[in-house]
Amino acid sequence: MKAYWCIPPKQNSAFVAAMEDVLAVYARPYNPEIPVVCMDEKPYQMLDHVREPLPMQSGFTEKTDNEYIRCGTSSIFIFTEPLAGWRYAEAFPQRTKKDWALRIKWLLNN
Repeated sequence: MKAYWCIPPKQNSAFVAAMEDVLAVYARPYNPEIPVVCMDEKPYQMLDHVREPLPMQSGFTEKTDNEYIRCGTSSIFIFTEPLAGWRYAEAFPQRTKKDWALRIKWLLNN
């Protein structure tokens, strides 16, 4: 597992100020009239094997070749309002601007 974080460029006060603005939004108290909803889209690359992996054997893990066939991209959307205790996720077999727009429309209508 890897840990990621954003490291601002040296002496970039504009970046730090913008990050503080974002963090201030997440620190707001719960207000059902002004929900704080987080949205993320995760593009996912669809891959296939060129050669079938060698199965796991006693004492050894499965062996998978690093060569692959690219089979397009899919998309996973997640919406959450942590202070209200809800989340919604949906996956699509493709990745298009229309899918993104329809998810935002769903959010605004619900």
